[in-house]
Amino acid sequence: MYQIDFNHPVSVYFVGIGGSGMSSLAEILSNAGFRVSGSDRSKSAYTDMLESRGVTVFYGQKAENITDTIDCAVYTSAVPQDNPEMLALYEKGIPCLTRAEMMGQIMKHYEMPVAVSGTHGKTTTTSMIGEVLLKAGLDPTISVGGILKTIGGNFRLGHSGYFVAEADEYTNSFLKFFPRIGIILNIEKDHPDFFRDLDDIRHSFRRFAQLLPADGCLIINSSIPNRNEITDGLACRVVTYGAGPEADYYSDHISYDEKGCPTFTVHSPGHAPRTLSLQVPGEHNVSNALAAIALADQLAVDAEVSAEAISGYGGAKRRFEYKGSICGVTVIDDFAHHPTEIAATLKAAANYPHKTLWCVFQPHTFTRTKALLKDFAKALTLADQVVLADIYPSREPVSLATELGINSQMLQQEIQALGTPAHYLGSFDEIEKFILENCVNGDLLITMGAGDIVKVGENLLGI
Repeated sequence: MYQIDFNHPVSVYFVGIGGSGMSSLAEILSNAGFRVSGSDRSKSAYTDMLESRGVTVFYGQKAENITDTIDCAVYTSAVPQDNPEMLALYEKGIPCLTRAEMMGQIMKHYEMPVAVSGTHGKTTTTSMIGEVLLKAGLDPTISVGGILKTIGGNFRLGHSGYFVAEADEYTNSFLKFFPRIGIILNIEKDHPDFFRDLDDIRHSFRRFAQLLPADGCLIINSSIPNRNEITDGLACRVVTYGAGPEADYYSDHISYDEKGCPTFTVHSPGHAPRTLSLQVPGEHNVSNALAAIALADQLAVDAEVSAEAISGYGGAKRRFEYKGSICGVTVIDDFAHHPTEIAATLKAAANYPHKTLWCVFQPHTFTRTKALLKDFAKALTLADQVVLADIYPSREPVSLATELGINSQMLQQEIQALGTPAHYLGSFDEIEKFILENCVNGDLLITMGAGDIVKVGENLLGI
């Protein structure tokens, strides 16, 4: 594999430079003196930012954009191998790295790289950690999968040795990373288009844990089944967190305010019990906060500073995000697209003031919906009323729906069989009309999913 050298910056080309993850890597390299250029299909806020910093961006991906002056190229799995720029790169013999491979090489440049992994909670936990490092004055570089209000985006370029980033297990991307501290929040069945089964996923997380050096640390949720299969024989130190005193870090005395936001006590080695009150709802965020506190302690951040930072965290976009109200109906948007995430969000919503809890859900990918159909149905019964949109295909071809024999009406039937009213509507316009006709003053409406379902709430609110 081609290796970049921060002591000898070269010319790096990004195929698809306008993506949130790619643009952040391009910014890091540009700031470090590399000659950065790239292409994308159209202008965006990310490309505008890069151009303002001297990065050359081509609009439209063409073979002629690839010149002999390029030393290395970066691409994502979303770029097809018959892309004209990819074909030109191969023809010229220019070394190519995936986005994950480049991220891993950049991590080597930092003294304290932190990688946050897990099936759920990565964005929230990474954001909480970012808040802690900022509050402690450690000037971190932060790469997060959502929009963090404090930094005004999904990326912050720091000037210290601290680097915190999400580590995605899909396609084993996180196995290309080089963290010194790793966090595993949870391990559950997901991404059936890549992983064979849960054992296959667990094997990948075991390999991720083995990446950590002897002077590093793994912070892991003690509730992960057969946790020792992940941790036994690791060279690094292992720190656990969870709900009970068998963990190094645990919580108790949890209570909730009128918006479902928890207050709880944290018990941890070497510290007096700490009381935290979160501004984000749900018991799942107590768990995320424990992971962030454990990380802060490993970095010797003052306990009061970390508690204040996490207590002040106001959430990332699309994570139980308040969007507004219309005719007395409160509109919340959430990124949940896995049954466990859906259940956590709807349980949090149960503590939020409402008459009827409506969930407008857009399933994400055909393979996930097919593999977890009954789990989706069970989780969605935590709402009083469910409205279903068509499945968002994401990276999958639309023809796969027919091949797998899956659609939203099948999920509707499963939910109805469990006794919860479920409605399928074929377009966002129909969903919006249905909501206006059926939701009443005092109801709580949650738009949910990893696709573009957020548009439903925003259209209703006129934003």
